[in-house]
Amino acid sequence: MQYLDDYRNNDRIQTLVQAIKKEAVHPWQIMEICGGQTHTIARYRIEEMLPDTIRLLHGPGCPVCVTPESMIDLALEIAAFPNMIFTSFGDMMRVPGSKADLLQLKAQGADVRMLYSPLDAVTLAVNNPEKEVVFFAVGFETTAPVYLMALKEAERRKLKNFSLLCSLFAVPPAIEMILGQKDNHVDGFLTAGHVCAVTGNEAYEQLAVKYKRPMIVTGFEPADLLFGIYKCVFQLERGIAYLENAYKRAVPEKGNPVARKIMEEMLEPIDREWRGIGQIPSSGFALRDEYAAYDAFKKFLSNVIATFAMKERRDSRCIAGEIMKGNRQVADCTYFGTVCNPDHPLGAPMVSAEGVCAAYYNYQ
Repeated sequence: MQYLDDYRNNDRIQTLVQAIKKEAVHPWQIMEICGGQTHTIARYRIEEMLPDTIRLLHGPGCPVCVTPESMIDLALEIAAFPNMIFTSFGDMMRVPGSKADLLQLKAQGADVRMLYSPLDAVTLAVNNPEKEVVFFAVGFETTAPVYLMALKEAERRKLKNFSLLCSLFAVPPAIEMILGQKDNHVDGFLTAGHVCAVTGNEAYEQLAVKYKRPMIVTGFEPADLLFGIYKCVFQLERGIAYLENAYKRAVPEKGNPVARKIMEEMLEPIDREWRGIGQIPSSGFALRDEYAAYDAFKKFLSNVIATFAMKERRDSRCIAGEIMKGNRQVADCTYFGTVCNPDHPLGAPMVSAEGVCAAYYNYQ
């Protein structure tokens, strides 16, 4: 705890705040990508510490939030199959599909279980050979290797009743989509340190050069975020833009070579639909054909109702997509905290532990 307390130390935080105020002469809009960073910003009221010249935008860095309704609907279809045990991390249980969520399906009698590890799903498959066991694999590059290691274990055990329903996303194409908007408002980015710890920094370095925007690899404690903001403002005020690693205690420049290798071996890039945003080219991952036997989408697709289509069917009242693209703020939502709340969410960002709407509802 001493180590974490160092990055929540008030003297250190105030020193960084004063340094930002001294640097920030011009108005700048900076986007943090990760939902975990957004929650730290809301919890510690970091926006209130910053000068009026700095405005924070909240990016699409919550995989639960950007998993489209159509994927939730597919999960519900599979979970309702006979002899099925459908498993997931807890943050997906209340994400709304077009008509229901996994928790409601469980209440209707489906065998839907919240697990703490995909390896627990492998154990379920071993102990229930007469059942099909599916794990809902939702995440960015950070969690993808964890799911793949579970698949490797199922393969080692020669299990034929275990599979993954993959809703895996890649962060750099989402940044490029944001920067490619005609009305793009983002001057610089705080990239997600835990993602970079897996992937390394090369893709972000290329984005910084191509779009002339600072990319600052940033951690998750208050001092980490303020340090990242300071580094970003420092570059912006001088008219320079490059990748800078402000989270060196956790992020090696080349990432995790073991994790990268297993992802390259088992996954291939695909176009992916992002909830509230639309399809982004090469922004997702799917299991390669060699692992089709463990791909729940391919394994059960023939049993899914023919009317199912992998396209967006979101609640038109939810503006979360525009918030995550940096075009709107939570305060712009007419329904925030009233019609849309954690008990009755219109969109996933009000449900997820990393959702921007949940962050502002819980802390502000």
